[in-house]
Amino acid sequence: MQHWQELEQTQPAVTRVLQNSIRRSRLAHAYIFEGGRGTGKKLTAQLTAQAFLCRNLSGADPCLACPECRRAASGSHPDVHMLRPDGAVIKVDQIRELKREFSMRGMESGKKVYLVEEADKMSASAANSLLKFLEEPDGEALAVLMTVNARLMLPTILSRAQLLSFVPLPPETAARELVRKGYPEKEAYLASRLTSDLAEAEALFNEEWISQAREKVIQLIDDLIRKPRDSYITLHETVMPFFTERRDLETALDMIMLWYRDVLRMQVGQSEQIVFIDQEDCLSKQAFQLSQGKLGNNLQAVMDARRRLNANAAPQLLMEQLLLRLQEG
Repeated sequence: MQHWQELEQTQPAVTRVLQNSIRRSRLAHAYIFEGGRGTGKKLTAQLTAQAFLCRNLSGADPCLACPECRRAASGSHPDVHMLRPDGAVIKVDQIRELKREFSMRGMESGKKVYLVEEADKMSASAANSLLKFLEEPDGEALAVLMTVNARLMLPTILSRAQLLSFVPLPPETAARELVRKGYPEKEAYLASRLTSDLAEAEALFNEEWISQAREKVIQLIDDLIRKPRDSYITLHETVMPFFTERRDLETALDMIMLWYRDVLRMQVGQSEQIVFIDQEDCLSKQAFQLSQGKLGNNLQAVMDARRRLNANAAPQLLMEQLLLRLQEG
């Protein structure tokens, strides 16, 4: 379980609001946490629940040692209920069961907490069933509804809960967080630019995927400059067999785009902002070899390829045509 100090690094506004409310014993009975995946909504909800239940709260900080804290941290607290969609939606029967649980006093703490993930996926009947609790709050209950977009929820629910918005992580912050978690720095810098979702960024490290992908993209770009004829062999024998899914190929195109942007940064003296931090020498050489006009054309070619891929173009033909455009001029 993270501490407020850690969450404050990524979501300072939200954590300040919650810490102040906890210190004053003025937590709202219901919150809506809005923000993209990987922005810390669930971790913040869990820490808020832990502070709400803690027997030895110090300011806004749960003690982490009492039975309430230990069980809440392990996910085994009987008075903390996590609700997720059952299939595509959260069904009315799930809300009814939750309300039945809340009709009874907390088993251990005298308090009750429920955390609802993907709350925008409540069916209309489920959302309407939830309104009764929100309209008649119990002082010993806390609800946190999590969503990527609060506008997808019923206005009547929005009006009965306090909305807190989680901002996307800046790439620099995401990169530092990935490095803090033990991921290699050079891949962390790249992953943080490929997605603003920290969870998705971490998933790129599964089975060293991002490390292998990065090497293959760099090899393809290097061949385009030094051995143009070999670039087609690299494409067919190395790149396409690895990036077999359309989503993976989109990521490869994003990497190529980031590479050419790094070359542009080298040309304008912004080497401290490059993403491929271990490739400064190679980027510097290409900055001398390629004109800004050529780099602009290359970036446009990659963006066009990405749009065509999203429009369901054949991946193999698309990549071959992209290589032709990148070799022009």
